[in-house]
Amino acid sequence: MTLIDPATSLRAAFEAHGQAHVLRHFDALAPSVREAFLAQLGEVDLALVARLAKPATDKPHAETHIRPAPYVALGGNTTDARAAGEALLRAGKVAAFTVAGGQGTRLGWRGPKGTYPATCVTGRPLFRVFAEQIAAAEKRYGCVIPWYIMTSPLNDADTQAFFRDNNWFGRNPADTFMFPQGTMPSVTFDGKLMLETPSSLAVNPDGHGGAIRALHASGAMEDMRARGIEQMSYFQVDNPLVRIADPVFLGLHTQPAHSSGEMSSKMVAKRDAAEKVGVFCDVGGRTGVVEYSDMPAELTNAVDAQGKLRFNAGSIAIHTISLAFLERLASGGEDGTFALPFHRAKKKVPYWCDAQGKTVEPAEPNATKFEAFIFDALALAAKSLVMETARVEEFAPIKNASGDDSPASSHQIQSNRHGAWLEKFGVRVPRRPNGDVNARIEILAETALEANDLADASLPREIKAGEDVVL
Repeated sequence: MTLIDPATSLRAAFEAHGQAHVLRHFDALAPSVREAFLAQLGEVDLALVARLAKPATDKPHAETHIRPAPYVALGGNTTDARAAGEALLRAGKVAAFTVAGGQGTRLGWRGPKGTYPATCVTGRPLFRVFAEQIAAAEKRYGCVIPWYIMTSPLNDADTQAFFRDNNWFGRNPADTFMFPQGTMPSVTFDGKLMLETPSSLAVNPDGHGGAIRALHASGAMEDMRARGIEQMSYFQVDNPLVRIADPVFLGLHTQPAHSSGEMSSKMVAKRDAAEKVGVFCDVGGRTGVVEYSDMPAELTNAVDAQGKLRFNAGSIAIHTISLAFLERLASGGEDGTFALPFHRAKKKVPYWCDAQGKTVEPAEPNATKFEAFIFDALALAAKSLVMETARVEEFAPIKNASGDDSPASSHQIQSNRHGAWLEKFGVRVPRRPNGDVNARIEILAETALEANDLADASLPREIKAGEDVVL
């Protein structure tokens, strides 16, 4: 029997797809470097890359009728839903899942974004905020809420080191499952794979939709199944106000009158038409999210008879997703390929330049990246719920160094939320003319997960203007 050398086999495959140029330095590489490079090349789905690299001929949603998506508005009776969600939690059927692949570069922070000091008084890092909230929920419901964290190849080691250095925030390490997300090769505008160095391809993270593939490949889904998990509370790492494993949301999600129990989402009313968030829409009879950049301007700015935005349901990247649904998506679409579509984006991608003998940082977009979006799974659910929540209660993301969605804006929203909680129980809270709380107020998860938890707490009678308060 003749054995085929892996390098020979891969070279033949890349030649057959017109991508042999990435191996032009291969023979000059050291043996150990060759091995690592071959491993990376072996993970590339050349047929998928060839399909994705074909120029898009249609504009997103160009021929599909788009209507505002229906949603469960604030203020309804949620008693039954809360009871159903709490029953799920007490039975240990809920897991937490954080998408945490980002770095804090835009914030001037060197390290994983989850290590960024996010709270307005104590400066608790985002990971600690989530860990303490999960711990408080576990104590309340007498259960274990396993925590799955998707890192990136860039920050996986640093994230794991941060958890070890912080003694896993008091959690059992066995109940925290970390894994890096997958990557996709970047290609030139004519579909050619690119080198970042002579021994590595230029790749990019495969998007938050890649979480489905990563959950499956890492063994996280198998771990959930072994634990008896049925539902996953999904959120992104940059939002310190997220309500993890919200019992009302869990309950609505699992009630057949509202949802198939496969995938549900939370929304907030958009600040204005220009806010850069995706919008929940009914697209061809299915619930979905249309990115702000894809939304036709006439729909983005459309108002109703009362002058309110017609398309006001802003996506805040908070979902509940069933394990059964995740497993079905991970098994692939009808043709056996990944169930979610990949989106194209023109980006600046560093590449190896033989003439200069180094990796070049381009000044202009020079390549196409492919990313999958988790919200595309909504259209694959039999029936999807969208639930409205108040921005001040659950959405204060930290994305930018200044302006909207910055540490300063997040800190103000945190104080506004906690100030309102205290006012509910008669505490006098100073406010500025625009309604913002004129103090920095931080309420820890062990003190309260929601306003009503303060009913029996020892509270101050008054907060002074400019005061820092931690409860």
